[in-house]
Amino acid sequence: MSAVREGLPEGRYGRSADERSDRKLKIVGAVLGAVLLGVVGWIGWDYVGGQSVSAQIITFQVVSDNEVKVHLEVRKDASVTGVCTLSSQDKQHGEVGRADYTFAQASGRVDETVSLKTTGRATMIELIGCQPAGGSAR
Repeated sequence: MSAVREGLPEGRYGRSADERSDRKLKIVGAVLGAVLLGVVGWIGWDYVGGQSVSAQIITFQVVSDNEVKVHLEVRKDASVTGVCTLSSQDKQHGEVGRADYTFAQASGRVDETVSLKTTGRATMIELIGCQPAGGSAR
């Protein structure tokens, strides 16, 4: 009596079409994943490394209906003149003041209190951004 086989012998006729397509998909997925990781890393490095001037609002005090005192901490290269933009809003979220402040001190860290003039009573202060003097906003 002879035995009946139910399929091709393993490994005798090469890989099946499914195995070849699975391998191609794995290669394409690995390449696309590596490219995506590289792009995300490059964007992150450019964003963090590209900011030569940054600032943080420490506190603010509403002095009157027309003035707010803002304590800023600015970090920059000592040789760079930085420009930071502040905006103030009233309780209805309307802008009541905006101004640019220049920091030319030969120091990497500058703590300074600035006065922001407003057209109404401010309830919120926002740091719009900072950049080197003469540079484009980031």
